[in-house]
Amino acid sequence: MLLANRRLRTVLPIVIAILGIGIGWALSVGLSGYVVYLAISMVTATISLLGLGIVTGSAGIIALCQLTFSAIGAWVVTFLNKNEAPGGFIVWLIAGALVAAIAGVLLGLPALRLRGVNLAVVTLGAAAAVDVLLVQTQFPGQQDGLSVERPGLFSSDREYFFFAVIVLVVCIYLVFLLQRSRVGSSWKAVAFSERGTAAVGQSVRLAKLSAFAMSAALGGISGGLLAGQVGIPYASSFTPLMSIAFYILAVMSGTYLIDMAIFGGVLWVLVPELLKRWGVPQDWGFVIFGLLGIQAITGGSNLGEVIRGGFRRSAKKRRAAQAETVSNDVGTTALDVFAVPEAAEPIPADAAPVLEVRGLGVQFGALKANDDVSLQVRPRSIMGLIGPNGAGKSTFVDAVSGFLPQHTGTVLLDGEDITRLSPVARARKGLRRTFQQDRVPPQLSVEAYVRFVARKRLDHDELADALAFLGCPPPEEQLANVDVGTRRLIEVAAAVLSGPRVLILDEPAAGLSHEEHLQFGHRLTRIPSRFDTAIVVIEHDLDLVRSVCTELTVLDFGKVLAQGPTREVLDDPAVVAAYMGDAEMTQ
Repeated sequence: MLLANRRLRTVLPIVIAILGIGIGWALSVGLSGYVVYLAISMVTATISLLGLGIVTGSAGIIALCQLTFSAIGAWVVTFLNKNEAPGGFIVWLIAGALVAAIAGVLLGLPALRLRGVNLAVVTLGAAAAVDVLLVQTQFPGQQDGLSVERPGLFSSDREYFFFAVIVLVVCIYLVFLLQRSRVGSSWKAVAFSERGTAAVGQSVRLAKLSAFAMSAALGGISGGLLAGQVGIPYASSFTPLMSIAFYILAVMSGTYLIDMAIFGGVLWVLVPELLKRWGVPQDWGFVIFGLLGIQAITGGSNLGEVIRGGFRRSAKKRRAAQAETVSNDVGTTALDVFAVPEAAEPIPADAAPVLEVRGLGVQFGALKANDDVSLQVRPRSIMGLIGPNGAGKSTFVDAVSGFLPQHTGTVLLDGEDITRLSPVARARKGLRRTFQQDRVPPQLSVEAYVRFVARKRLDHDELADALAFLGCPPPEEQLANVDVGTRRLIEVAAAVLSGPRVLILDEPAAGLSHEEHLQFGHRLTRIPSRFDTAIVVIEHDLDLVRSVCTELTVLDFGKVLAQGPTREVLDDPAVVAAYMGDAEMTQ
């Protein structure tokens, strides 16, 4: 059954693509005159909105210059047309997309440091600058009245519409594949948490620049098609005001969803056309888009998510009717699979530590958050890192995982000095961590997130068993439907399946009930031997610490207060004094 479903998911998009081309051919035969012209405009707008959906919706970056990339694509096509470059329109269209992608990367460089309003100002400024340049210099061939030569087989309006539909289907299929790939997952992850993205070994820089490049390339294709549609493009088709309206439409519709990009393309053409028919100035279309955008931004959602939310609620009700039977069957299977951990060779007492921290120091002004902290983590062991609030635990984890590079001391992983490596490089070396706050992007499915974090091929059954073992939902579940506590478990499962040498869990049981704490602890003790992973646990629940940790390191005011076997450390009078007043400690 699962194999049949996976085959269906592979074949269905191809069938839909072929069906889309067939519908385009049927429309090209049935439409005529001005309606064909409007239909071509809808196609070009949809392609540009697809690109804008990537950079704004998926990657979460404010970009107010999408039509600037369209202008670049149109300029390249008209330039090559004027100079009678070889290859014809299709080659010119691809060239326009490539040049626009390069411009997107260059414009995306500020996004590596700027966010929010500052980035919006930069992108809007770029749009204004290109607009002024186009007004002053005009498009190549514009002064001579030189029209762009369409592809030979698609010279009439009807034929050109069919050509535009083929290009649209190809773009949609490419975006679909990218959204399902690691690249697409990186866009959604970086939008939700840049630190979380870096911690799983994905370059934040590459994720942002690839989003800008793909968005700009689609914008360039849109502009090239527009040049073929009108013959002689003008700067008035690519103004900054129109780019702002485009952005608002993308936010309001949720154009990172493919069907909503198509809907947005229809709205882009339909609203001004209806206003014209009703005798209302078309500039009022910008007002309408603005009001809808304000509603979407203040409401914290978009039309696409609202529609999908309704379907999800219906699906949840159907699943609830079968939840008890399914959970019993799946739960028993999962526990049977993991009931007995795989045998592992015993670790010699003198085995080299898999993680060694020597003399770590972190200072903020006059405050020493960590002061000469040293510890060793043995292979396939579980060490607890505890201490009162403000003891320096989170600072220690940030420094060891590379998020606080300005520290003293040395960090060794399997004997290799990783002190100067970035968080991304450390994660790829095998040092993984989780966070106190939720860093799991809700736009992904459970399976997509786990595969993104694991950075390797995973058998579907292996993935499903591991998720069930840790009490996680099935791979097909959408993370948007999962509560925060369960997302923490999914984060742990994904990190474990990446096969790290050391996994640092920062309060992994936060958000779980006491019973769930105990179940999680029981399962956690099986992870080191099964996955050959050493674990460092930061946790305030001392019942969980007692049940899973063989060794403890206690921090207090940034210094190591005690180290050693768990029972001895917890009975240390100095540790008890440090925790005095903690209800958990005194029980």
